[in-house]
Amino acid sequence: MALASRIELLITDVDGVWTDGGVTLHSDGSESVTFCVLDGYGVRQIQRAGLEVVIVSGRKNLPLEHRAKILDIQELHMGVADKGPVVEAILQKRDLSAEAVAVVGDDLPDLPMFDRCGLCFAPANAVQEVQNRAHYVTQRRGGEGALREICDLLLLARRNGGATTPPVSTPW
Repeated sequence: MALASRIELLITDVDGVWTDGGVTLHSDGSESVTFCVLDGYGVRQIQRAGLEVVIVSGRKNLPLEHRAKILDIQELHMGVADKGPVVEAILQKRDLSAEAVAVVGDDLPDLPMFDRCGLCFAPANAVQEVQNRAHYVTQRRGGEGALREICDLLLLARRNGGATTPPVSTPW
């Protein structure tokens, strides 16, 4: 996937991508979600390789703020109803073309982000309309390592000049 080797920025939704989409509401009104540590490691790896990660989420939630801080994600947009203009502003702010930006989303509100990015990913649990628009659908589901799979693919493509399968001589 030659497109993957040119990516400088990964924009990602959260619910259904970083999580399985479930939300636990507690009796005091607070909520909790579960994040996959595999995904966190993948995010840290692509950051070390020079890729930036930006989150654009439709919901506001405190657990996400904490997770973003732990992973040193500098730009976080929560409570975004129309994600397209936010993504457009992110690209303009960085003077990036769509071809330098990858996006991952799982549901219909994520499709306006797909319209503005050069490489589109969907987790295995994404709705069919999103899977149909994605360049790559992960084997793993959101909250179960889908984001890690994407991070690994981006890193592999960078190392191999666009190839997303490891060379025969690479030990795994």
